[in-house]
Amino acid sequence: MSEGLTLALSKGRIFDETLPLLKAAGVEVLDDPESSRKLILDTNRPGLRVVLVRASDVPTYVQFGGADLGVAGLDILLEHGSEWGSSGLYQPLDLRIARCRMSVAAREDFDYASAVRQGSRIRVATKYLSVARQHFADKGVHVDLIKLYGSMELAPLTGLADAIVDLVSSGNTLRANQLVEVEQIMPISSRLVVNPAALKLKREPIRALVDAFASAISSKEE
Repeated sequence: MSEGLTLALSKGRIFDETLPLLKAAGVEVLDDPESSRKLILDTNRPGLRVVLVRASDVPTYVQFGGADLGVAGLDILLEHGSEWGSSGLYQPLDLRIARCRMSVAAREDFDYASAVRQGSRIRVATKYLSVARQHFADKGVHVDLIKLYGSMELAPLTGLADAIVDLVSSGNTLRANQLVEVEQIMPISSRLVVNPAALKLKREPIRALVDAFASAISSKEE
């Protein structure tokens, strides 16, 4: 790659599940984020580096040019888009990694269906305010939304909220806290996002990487 590219990733599941796609594209990350304190990681391709940022910051880095492209969950992208208006991020690929679902969950002893049917006002805790607001508005359900940043499961247990909107993977955390999934809002996976200006200036290396990712996804699914 003659032109340098910066790829924004977040540590954890997205980083781990992006590595095989990078490897299929002939890219290997040379530093281990778990053992290294470095936030900018070198790869075996002199023209490509990886920057580690918070998951919620990936779209911001890409939008404002701190990175040329990045990998972010659909949940993050929906919230980012609503916050920034049309965020202007090009989303060429659903990478089909870090899959889970956005759901409504409540205490086992809370009759969510009955509350919705009766038109009760429900208190819902979430960090996904835009998605939750849209979902309940579409259903005609009256809600008071409470913004939380973590440990969503605590909200119904302490009486702070009747229900939560959060990501669910295995459902084990819900079950461990006597919560049940009462409604699925949408499936979630991670997307490749690209800065439109970078796509114009660095079209060849970006297209090559996008095509390699697309090929790796196809091979994996076959």
